[in-house]
Amino acid sequence: MATPKKKVLITGASGTIGTITRKGLAHKYEFSGLNRSPIDDIPNLQASIANFEAIAPAFEGIDTVIHLSAENRDVNSWEGNLQINIKGLRNVFEASRINGVKRVIFASSGSTTLGPQYHLSPYMEIAAGEYDKVPETWDMLDENSPYWPTNLYGVTKAFGEVMARMYASEHGMSMICLRIGALLKGSNRPEMTSHMGGYLSFDDCVQMMDLCLSAPDSLRFDTFDVVSNNKWAVRDNTHAREVLGYNPKDSSDDYTF
Repeated sequence: MATPKKKVLITGASGTIGTITRKGLAHKYEFSGLNRSPIDDIPNLQASIANFEAIAPAFEGIDTVIHLSAENRDVNSWEGNLQINIKGLRNVFEASRINGVKRVIFASSGSTTLGPQYHLSPYMEIAAGEYDKVPETWDMLDENSPYWPTNLYGVTKAFGEVMARMYASEHGMSMICLRIGALLKGSNRPEMTSHMGGYLSFDDCVQMMDLCLSAPDSLRFDTFDVVSNNKWAVRDNTHAREVLGYNPKDSSDDYTF
């Protein structure tokens, strides 16, 4: 008898990451959505994550949640970030706990540690494409880098990582935080020089989602930077390679400006 597919709920399922994940991994997992707009190819509950009572039914019988919903239209909107990235995130984590969800994969962001790219060498030179000013080697940002957000969006993503650690330690849930790189809506390529170091291709993103969905239950809490295999990377994939076997196939080196 075939093993039943793991039931996976995706919040923000109509976004770019949600779309490529459910289409790329539909053969392995049974997906459903929690989304404010309709979705045709999977069961979907239409509701805002800011409304706990409205979203709670979506979590019944779910094994894993991929939490992608976020306020990112205005990175410095206090009300938007408060409702979706703080209140909504807590609602998703709490609905997961109440319904016995075993794992939550939280889409965090490189924005949690973005500051050096604007303030320190050689990160700012890499972001500007001034590669002649970059030394042969440099220290990259990783899961141990201090929080250094440059906007409210980054602050709320750091909040989400800290909240995830609390749910892992206090409630015994498996919580995985992914600092997702420059994966752009409607474009599977970097669109400007500043994307070169943090570029993440669609295929590499789907690979990482699959690795997180299939990781052993013993993985209780961790944070991973997720970018493609870029020459001018400022974020280090080593931890994801060692813990999950992440092996990015694509690179921003294939594109020029």
